[in-house]
Amino acid sequence: MIRNYIKTAWRNLLKNKFYSLINIAGLTAGLAIGILILLWVQDELSFNTFHKKTPDIYRLELFGGTGSSRQIFTVGVAPIGPLAKQQLPDVIDQVRLTGNYDYSLYKYKDKVFGDENAVYADPSFFSIFDFNLVQGDPSKPFPDDNSVVITRSTAEKCFGRSNPIGKVIIADNKANFTVSGVINDFPKNSDMNVDMIMPMSLHMKLMLAQKMDMSNNFSQLNYETFLLLKPGSDLKSLVTKIRQIHLNHKADDTDAEYLLLPLSKMHLYNADMSDNGIATIRIFIVIAILILVIACINYVNLSTARSMLRSKEISMRKIVGAGKAQLFIQFIVETALLFSLATLLALGLIFVLMPLFNQVSGKQLTLNLGDYHIWLVILTAITGTLAASSIYPALLLSSFEPLKALKGKISAGIGDVLFRKILVVTQFTFSIVLIIGTIIITGQLNYIRSKNLGYDKSDVISVWMRDMSPHYEAAKAELLKQPGVLAVTRSNQNVVRYQGFTGSSDWDGKDPRNNLMVHPLAVDKDLISFFKMKLIAGTSFTGAISDTARFILNEAAIKEIGMKDPIGKRFKMEGIDGKIIGVVGDFHYASMKEKIAPAVFWYKPQYLDKMYIKTTRRDAPKALAAAEKEFKQYNGDYPFGYAFLDDIFNNIYQGEQREGTLFTWFAGIAIFISCLGLLGLAAYTAQVRTREIGVRKVLGASVGRIVGLLAQDFVKLVFIAIVVATPVAWFAMHKWLEAYAYRISIGWWVFVLAGLVAVVIAFVTISFQTIKAALMNPVKSLRSE
Repeated sequence: MIRNYIKTAWRNLLKNKFYSLINIAGLTAGLAIGILILLWVQDELSFNTFHKKTPDIYRLELFGGTGSSRQIFTVGVAPIGPLAKQQLPDVIDQVRLTGNYDYSLYKYKDKVFGDENAVYADPSFFSIFDFNLVQGDPSKPFPDDNSVVITRSTAEKCFGRSNPIGKVIIADNKANFTVSGVINDFPKNSDMNVDMIMPMSLHMKLMLAQKMDMSNNFSQLNYETFLLLKPGSDLKSLVTKIRQIHLNHKADDTDAEYLLLPLSKMHLYNADMSDNGIATIRIFIVIAILILVIACINYVNLSTARSMLRSKEISMRKIVGAGKAQLFIQFIVETALLFSLATLLALGLIFVLMPLFNQVSGKQLTLNLGDYHIWLVILTAITGTLAASSIYPALLLSSFEPLKALKGKISAGIGDVLFRKILVVTQFTFSIVLIIGTIIITGQLNYIRSKNLGYDKSDVISVWMRDMSPHYEAAKAELLKQPGVLAVTRSNQNVVRYQGFTGSSDWDGKDPRNNLMVHPLAVDKDLISFFKMKLIAGTSFTGAISDTARFILNEAAIKEIGMKDPIGKRFKMEGIDGKIIGVVGDFHYASMKEKIAPAVFWYKPQYLDKMYIKTTRRDAPKALAAAEKEFKQYNGDYPFGYAFLDDIFNNIYQGEQREGTLFTWFAGIAIFISCLGLLGLAAYTAQVRTREIGVRKVLGASVGRIVGLLAQDFVKLVFIAIVVATPVAWFAMHKWLEAYAYRISIGWWVFVLAGLVAVVIAFVTISFQTIKAALMNPVKSLRSE
């Protein structure tokens, strides 16, 4: 019986090649893109979930500062983790991580490498997380302070196939580190990814040598702290107790609050459970569903529309004894066969598109058919789509009354026609929403690229000077002689997206409750003029010794401290009691999702190891060659590294750029599938109205008149879709734009443009069939009918 169903279904597909092709093309595209999106979503949701103790691991974050400087800090003070473990029974263990900026050049025999991402960590790193040692003693990963644990990739790069344990790596020609352990490379779905791990105890010693006892420092926020808690711990009570520990050691930090962010949510949420990527996940899930629904609508529309053409076939089956259940199964089998073909083609299309999709999305996804997670995604998409698109057409086709059908007395009911119109409107509503979304997302990203940032970052090369810092003036003088080098300056970190912050500031008239968190940037005397920043009041630095006790604040900082006529007023930061000599205009040094925060420039020549070189696009290669020559003169084996500030700035929005590109693709796919459906419906309409078209042509109707007649019903439906889509798209994109502190406004023209695009696309699609029908010989049409 099943074999007969399949044979009949196959014959029906071959008999109606045009409609079968449209259905298979739409379903193939819908399934392929829908599955790709769901694979992307699955990968995002899988981050940090592979640790056995994930449900009980939390990152401890600090909510601190006052006024506009109040924010959530993902890093905190060094002592809080160990103190929480000592004093709170709910804290089983803790681990701290901080960046390793003490060493940057590593050697083993004749091999030199310097691009490794190294961190300091507590030994508990290997017991809390499942980054298990594949070589070494897990109970004692760091036998002494000069031990290092490295990844497999680093081990292979340094030592080839030989056993790395016990081998000595020389760091910066001044410190020896013995390899005490090797771990597997970090998984792709981990937010942690380092190459070398050194003991936190060494970091504490190095800081103590600089007269900074970090084990009792509650001001410097540089340590990412994770807590392993007892299952079922009361988080609200726990953070209150942690805050009290902090206040016991630094009573004036009354603004400090602690938050616990679950490790499983760290990739997509902020500690207050606000969006840090989860909104994009939800949007993409909705898009995947919409694309699959649009593909389903195509099938349902064409199946129900053509049901009138199959009424006699169905009636004959009933007369010769076919029951309603048998007919229902027959049509389900037809749908299943068509879906099977579409699924095979979709899987093939996914294999073809995967490299391009990975390139655009920044992922490394693979379609591993041996992974049950992949099949879970695929079967969910296919089963849902098959169920949504097969049941109604099968019920409709199996419900005809045979005698009426044979007499030709069956016609599409008002309900069926209305249902198909609703589906078309729904289909194009989704497509128009995606078109509007694409226009607004593109507009916002263009706004970010073109907005005046408050400084000139174009054609500026950033170079980490390393050992060249003491020879900066000589190197600068030499560089300025080179063609293509327009200016040179320096600071302690990149002006674009610099991260440092401190709460240790004071000024005349300060409210004791005000804990201003400022971003300090140590700069050279000519940095403000180099970047063409606007000096609102006062003067810049001159390079005099007295400048070390002078500060330049941005407008946001002046506004926050509420100081009128700030020039000459007292200001204290990091133990330096000085005065304000200037106010610089606000400039965007972070993402435009954030408001410009208070910032302070201070003159600290001994801290300045980041050099900037202003050049032109044409002369950039010459400037780079000159910079590398100077760098090599003072840095020996250190690898020369540089970056253009334009690239650093663009990397801030790399995620948004990728999402915008993907969104545009998905909108295009949705429109393509919708147009396939319109093409099929237009062909069906032309087929059932052949006689009418012939009569109208005989009576003198022009081709244009007939095309307009056939197209007007579809265009009306698109106009209705525009009306429905407009408020939906406005609301959705308004919520999306709220993530940006600086954003575009949504103008009326966006909806007009999207509507025009949809109407033009729909009309062009319909015209293929309507023009063909209008050009037919009326005599031949009437004779055949």
